[in-house]
Amino acid sequence: MGKKVFVGNLSFETSESDLTEMFEQIGSVESVQVIRDRDTGRSKGFAFVQMVDDATAEKAKQQFNGQAMNGRPLTVNDAKPMARREFGSSRI
Repeated sequence: MGKKVFVGNLSFETSESDLTEMFEQIGSVESVQVIRDRDTGRSKGFAFVQMVDDATAEKAKQQFNGQAMNGRPLTVNDAKPMARREFGSSRI
């Protein structure tokens, strides 16, 4: 299994295919997921890109972190595991 990188500060118009095309310049891309608001379907401005291996993920971070895409400088770094959420605990 490859390594997942976080891509932040995306323009709301950036699509999965835009990111795939960009990251394939470095190496094979296993998957791209632009995170969208569940109610509106609008991009939340970040995505996850799964690269084929650790070496290509490292190269992508070095090459694309700070690079402009659609007029915005990207933030590219290691994806962190999703934090566990507590449900049912309401505060009043």
